[in-house]
Amino acid sequence: MRIQEAYDIIRQDLKDVELEFKKNLDSDIYLIKKVGEYLLNNGGKRLRPSLLLLFARLCGYQGNRHIPLAAVVEFIHTATLLHDDVVDNANMRRGKAAANTLWGNGASILIGDFLFSKSFYLTVDDGDLHILKILSGTTTQMAEGEVLQLLKGSDAEATEKDYMAVVTNKTASLISASCRIGAILGKVSTDKEDATARYGMDLGIAFQLVDDCLDYTSSNEELGKTIGNDLREGKITLPLIHTMKKTTRAEREELLAAIETNDLKDSQLLSVISLIKKYKGIDYTLGKARQHVEDAKTHLSSFEPNLERAALIALADYVVERAY
Repeated sequence: MRIQEAYDIIRQDLKDVELEFKKNLDSDIYLIKKVGEYLLNNGGKRLRPSLLLLFARLCGYQGNRHIPLAAVVEFIHTATLLHDDVVDNANMRRGKAAANTLWGNGASILIGDFLFSKSFYLTVDDGDLHILKILSGTTTQMAEGEVLQLLKGSDAEATEKDYMAVVTNKTASLISASCRIGAILGKVSTDKEDATARYGMDLGIAFQLVDDCLDYTSSNEELGKTIGNDLREGKITLPLIHTMKKTTRAEREELLAAIETNDLKDSQLLSVISLIKKYKGIDYTLGKARQHVEDAKTHLSSFEPNLERAALIALADYVVERAY
């Protein structure tokens, strides 16, 4: 199955989720509606709501609670993007000006807070304590990941283990929770619910690994932000961690100079990319991503083959395919 066919299965549900976004962004405070709609209308992959919707269908759910809950996970994700862009001093998001560039850091932080609050209002309104506990635990885990990234993300001595802890908490935890919520709606066994969460965790890790590769290999237009943006922000991701273990002393000093500068020159970025290619940092990272994708697919084995399972397999494969 192709990725577009996978999304076609939930096309109407995704349209309903978009309407749910608009309904829940309605506010007497004009700026909330303006910034919220700007962010949500900028597209994005809608990966988290799509996974929730697909797993709800896979697990036999027949009601309508999946729509507001799919909006919840996207609101949480969008809130973290608003806060991330402030922390990172980012000026681009998905190929357009970041919200903090247009409206300032204060507005971005406060509207991110609004989206978090709205998410939990909607979850409480849903009334399922199990789902509320999952999302409460997940947002706590995400916050821990953010702080860990602040501590370790620009540390030249950071290890692969440090990096994976950030990825697991900051990115993969919400993707995992999105999958689990779909399974909870379908009232499947605990074993199957856990399998959906493990699928999401492996998929989320693979997704971030590929994103970190694309930061060094895509064009600005494809990526939707400046190439080498992670390096400009002083972030040390797996392609660079792997490369730094292989370099000579002189090459390591060259990398450290690029990481620590506040004004990364194009020539420095090209040198870093050249070293990453020389020591196969991208190949190593994509190899890890492919393994996590294969692991993700094995977690679907407890489900009978059907259209939704095929879509989830296609979605997993696409995570790595987009790097080529």
